[in-house]
Amino acid sequence: MKQSLQLKLGQQLSMTPQLQQAIKLLQMSTLDLEQEIQQVLDSNIMLEVDEGDGQMDLKDPPDSEAVVPDEVTSEGSQTDIPDELPIDTTWDDIYENVQISNVNQTEMPEYEIQRSKVQTLHDHLLWQLEVEIFSERDHAIAIAIIDSINEDGYLVSNLDEIYQGLLSQLEELELNEVEAVLHHIQNFDPSGVAARDLGNCLELQLRHLPDTTPHQDIALVLVTRYIDLLAAQDQTRIMRRMRIDKQRLSSVMALIRTLDPKPGKKFQEFNSEYVVPDVFVTRVKGVWQVNLNPDLAPRLKVNPFYSGLIKRADKSQDNTAMKDHLQEARWFIKSLHSRNDTLLRVARCVVEKQTEFFEHGPVAMKAMVLRNVAEELDLHESTISRVTTQKYMHTPNGVYEFKHFFSSHVSTVEGGECSATAIRAFILGLIENEEPEKPLSDNKITGLFKEKGINVARRTIAKYREAMNIPSSSQRKRII
Repeated sequence: MKQSLQLKLGQQLSMTPQLQQAIKLLQMSTLDLEQEIQQVLDSNIMLEVDEGDGQMDLKDPPDSEAVVPDEVTSEGSQTDIPDELPIDTTWDDIYENVQISNVNQTEMPEYEIQRSKVQTLHDHLLWQLEVEIFSERDHAIAIAIIDSINEDGYLVSNLDEIYQGLLSQLEELELNEVEAVLHHIQNFDPSGVAARDLGNCLELQLRHLPDTTPHQDIALVLVTRYIDLLAAQDQTRIMRRMRIDKQRLSSVMALIRTLDPKPGKKFQEFNSEYVVPDVFVTRVKGVWQVNLNPDLAPRLKVNPFYSGLIKRADKSQDNTAMKDHLQEARWFIKSLHSRNDTLLRVARCVVEKQTEFFEHGPVAMKAMVLRNVAEELDLHESTISRVTTQKYMHTPNGVYEFKHFFSSHVSTVEGGECSATAIRAFILGLIENEEPEKPLSDNKITGLFKEKGINVARRTIAKYREAMNIPSSSQRKRII
């Protein structure tokens, strides 16, 4: 093989450490940004929080004298700090990130630890078991039964399975002993717990009601004998078999609707997720205004005392470390300004394009994609995607994620576009106002859309309806 030298010209996209840091901050959520700022404050001696007004001022340039006052620094302290770093490098490749702060993490308050433990259904039943008077034998049976109750409060194992599992623990055990303990547990709170099925659950709740409850006896017959007809909403057959009129059936159904089909659901633990909005949208004198959340962007500045200790032509390790910290602090402040400015620009563009949504609700949502905002602001779509991810907007209608305002569209008869969010809102409004005895079918909803000039297929209606967890028309039919 013959060796030769060749000269080629080409272009390659490269990223400087400043750009890498700016992109990293841009895609961070609010909570992640707070942690990042705190970590930088703990590790960089040059950076501190300005207690002046509590927020960063976007009007002041990050490299101005208000941020890094040269007059308080030593002569020539800025001359050895480069304006740019080599491309495709990282902070650690050039500067050593010296950890200055020695904060004892064990002394910091852990809010997750301070949260009280949520009591589960299993814990609630065990607590009642301990305050009841049970023999040692019945106590072991009760433990096995409680362990067989799921989160909804239903018994997932039949009595024979529980009985077989206890034979090795208890001598001369009989099935009627297990059944007797089960009846005792079915009197525990919440009412309807340890039921075998839905009919049994409703029956237990009805039997726990006072004997003077109107229509209690008829409701017991309905949930024990005709639960299948009740699930099918077969009003005619129920009235014929139970020999009652429509008015009496309406009263019985009103009583049954007061019961809880999943009594254990109230004890299920849900992790609360707190959302802190990044921007606030308010209407002032008929004009929609967008402002950053002042509590999320603390005003940062360079510590004048430490920056004044930097000396020219001093190559000592301490002086070099201070120079590194100073440059890192200036770039970090600049990246924060860039993030807040881009976030505010995107938020204002979204509000301007979705003004009808803020004034009339989800039905007036316009179809919009990332490309529309990118072209408006002369930014790349990837930048818009980073800005709109895990960023939230506080509006008079509620708190929404930025991505909520971006959706696909459906063509109209006039050649326009209707957003998927508006279609879902329209479907929800039609179903909420439908007659319970005659719910709207997907075909009927499709026809109503056509009357408004929107071409939506029946399968699309079904897809949006299922996405909103709305049952079909036959399942929504209710007995009055």
